[in-house]
Amino acid sequence: MLWLMESKRGQFRRSNQFITSLPDEISSGLFAKSARIKLAVDELLFNAGDDGNGCYRIESGLLKLSILSEEGGERILDVLGPGAIVGELSMIDGAPRSTAVYAVRNTELSFISRAAFLAFADLHPELYRHVATLLALRVREMNDVAVAWSFLSLEGRAAHALLELAEAFGEDTGDGRLLIRQKIEQSDIAAMAGIARENVSRILNKWIRDKVLSRHAGYYCIEAREKVEKFAGG
Repeated sequence: MLWLMESKRGQFRRSNQFITSLPDEISSGLFAKSARIKLAVDELLFNAGDDGNGCYRIESGLLKLSILSEEGGERILDVLGPGAIVGELSMIDGAPRSTAVYAVRNTELSFISRAAFLAFADLHPELYRHVATLLALRVREMNDVAVAWSFLSLEGRAAHALLELAEAFGEDTGDGRLLIRQKIEQSDIAAMAGIARENVSRILNKWIRDKVLSRHAGYYCIEAREKVEKFAGG
């Protein structure tokens, strides 16, 4: 069950379903004659600067959108699962890709060319309205991330990253517990939070000792959502 998180300051608000997906009737028509592409774990889908020659819908698996610093450090901007649309920005402006996209799990995608996208949009102009809404929400999300990186403590950044993952892939199992139904590594959380992996390890281990968080078979579970939300609120 997807859920909506809002911090006490009100700055973190997002609904992953609207941010990553198009309405079913639009998406099914757009990708009706798509090609299928398979990616292995850690395989690159496209890199920043590549030609924006088409867009993708995730059918299964998991992708991460990343930017790399000159020193080689990674910042994960988003993690997307089934139903999400990837690469739509280049469909609008025709510019090169703005981020790198990698498979976090074995992933299968549907692909359509930019020519097919534009042809479908000519027949269904409402597509532009839905894509514009999607892009606007993603810009707001990036603004929220910038606020987190600028003003939150290290613990707050880690909490914000966990809540983002729980929002996208979380299942409410009752009693305030949220199970993140994706196997996420500490390095991924660190890259989402923009902090060093050793700091994330220290924070998560402390939360596990304090029973704020648990991990079983590679899956994180937020045991005390209110406490994590309080951390994310600064």
